[in-house]
Amino acid sequence: MTAPTTPASAAPVAGDAPPSLRSRVRVRAPELVGRGWLNTGGRPVTLAELRGRVVVLDFWTFCCVNCLHVLDELRPVEEQFPDALTIVGVHSPKFEHEADPDALAAAVERYAVHHPVLDDPDLTTWRAYAARAWPTLVVIDPEGFVVASMSGEGHGPGLAALVAELVEEHRARGTLQPGGDPYVAPPAPDTALRFPGKAVGLPDGSFVVSDTANHAVVHLEADLETERARWGGQGVLHEPQGVLLATPDVAARLEVDLLVADSVDHQLKGIRFSDGAVRVLAGTGSQLRERSGGGPALEQALSTPWDLAWLGDRVLLAMAGTHQLWAWTPGATPEDGVVEVVGGTTNEGLRDGPAPEAWFAQPSGLATSADGARVWVADSETSALRSVTTGDDGALVVETHVGTGLFDFGHRDGDAAQALLQHPLGVTVLPDGSVAISDTYNGAVRRYDPSTGQVSTLAQGLAEPSDAVVEPDPVTGETRLVVVESAAHRLTRVALPADAQRVDGPARRTQRPATPLAPGAVELEVTFVPPAGQKLDDRWGDPTMLDVSASPEGLLVSGGGRARGLRRTLTLADGIRTGTLHVSVQAAACDGDPDTGEVPEHAACHLFQQDWGIPVTVEPDAPATLGLDLRGVVPGAPGPATGSAEA
Repeated sequence: MTAPTTPASAAPVAGDAPPSLRSRVRVRAPELVGRGWLNTGGRPVTLAELRGRVVVLDFWTFCCVNCLHVLDELRPVEEQFPDALTIVGVHSPKFEHEADPDALAAAVERYAVHHPVLDDPDLTTWRAYAARAWPTLVVIDPEGFVVASMSGEGHGPGLAALVAELVEEHRARGTLQPGGDPYVAPPAPDTALRFPGKAVGLPDGSFVVSDTANHAVVHLEADLETERARWGGQGVLHEPQGVLLATPDVAARLEVDLLVADSVDHQLKGIRFSDGAVRVLAGTGSQLRERSGGGPALEQALSTPWDLAWLGDRVLLAMAGTHQLWAWTPGATPEDGVVEVVGGTTNEGLRDGPAPEAWFAQPSGLATSADGARVWVADSETSALRSVTTGDDGALVVETHVGTGLFDFGHRDGDAAQALLQHPLGVTVLPDGSVAISDTYNGAVRRYDPSTGQVSTLAQGLAEPSDAVVEPDPVTGETRLVVVESAAHRLTRVALPADAQRVDGPARRTQRPATPLAPGAVELEVTFVPPAGQKLDDRWGDPTMLDVSASPEGLLVSGGGRARGLRRTLTLADGIRTGTLHVSVQAAACDGDPDTGEVPEHAACHLFQQDWGIPVTVEPDAPATLGLDLRGVVPGAPGPATGSAEA
């Protein structure tokens, strides 16, 4: 995750500053330059033809769950200002696969993007606007000047307020001149499944699959095409992902046969096969916005649950939206269920150890070992295979088996310490105890053998495989896989070769401009301005916390660790030229008047937090200061922006 930024020549936008501050420096918005356009009928769009409308640029990449949250937040803003606002997606890829134009076209359909999208694989427009975070929003007024820039999610209400202010201002000046909408809808799809996500096998040889873009769950016969039943649909499910069979005990108590991770409704739901009834088992339907340890299942908000797996008598939830693992403990009724955090701090990254202190990065696939003692985790944004086990003291412990961090990926087999994946979304336990990895952005199924520590390739040429189910061949009795080929809209059978092929592809790193910093002492400062109507909660001391580390560890000579305050002197090693600074910050603010200190009787307090992973180069003549903003609040707009932005 990384910091909010503005165009290189623009003055930073101060959080909750009066409107007069945002026009202190008039900066013309750079032109939109890329490889091509989607959702325009192939026609390029220029800022000149959008003059007279408010324009919001959404810098995104389709691997990023924070970007998907922002797409949902932008929809009501688009609907509110249909004649005055144009949103333009600028797709600037993180992973190599995301630079594939066909993959981008599929993602635009998959996530129902209904505005023009600029394909920016070389990050040309990204650099022109000095973006450093996925997602970043840039607001351009009807005269073509940049007026605001903000990173992360949670800006929907504030963005709507700013657009309303700009519409009123420019209507009065006569510079609001709405033109035609450049959006052109693509052809309608014609396949039965649309971007299926996860699957589970039933004892009779049939399969249940989440038909994600159709907002349904489908029961398929063994031929993988004939539908036995279809459940859910628009308004009942919303982009379902993980599916998991209920145990007989849970099925009897709660009258559900299947558990479903409903990713956009942010809920755990259950389906009864006999009549297709769907009931909520956890989640409120609203996205979790503040850090939480859990609570009663139906009263606790969740954030983009992506997959499910049993661990003892609990169900683990891969909580992609907060980079954590949660657990649901079922009760006698849905009202008696409890959810709690069992792994991850919400910091995005790769850190092992006791589960509550570990870092994850968009965990998206789970699978329980045959003995039930281990849950394998596909940690997609670190391109890693990880696992959770129960230690001798009963506490959960996290271990990484393949993968090195947020920015390293590729397709390389061999020893697990050097092997590379690219944004895997699924894991499947094989009969011999090894693990099949749905290596999504490599279009492959990989295998990790815990007994040898080796990684191999089982199959290639697949269209974004996102999950797999083990199936015995009814003729030979040999094991094979039924793979969810998400971008091909189908399930496909894949044989498991006795001797897996080996691939030694090149290593890749995310191509983003690094931040140059000087060796030696570097002053780090994080600015934070509470939203309007809130004040820092300093009743029990400094309400801010800063946590700093580095990859490699030797990059940071001193200044690391967790301590109060938003300023820190770091010492960077002179002998290490490249690395990543990991900065995590928290601040607590409560409802109240910042000037008088008065606090309402029933004041609510809010925890603001953000994580950054900042690629850096250490250069002798580089700056010795690093400034970050905790919140990129729209000037003059109310409401918190407590989400995060991905590095």
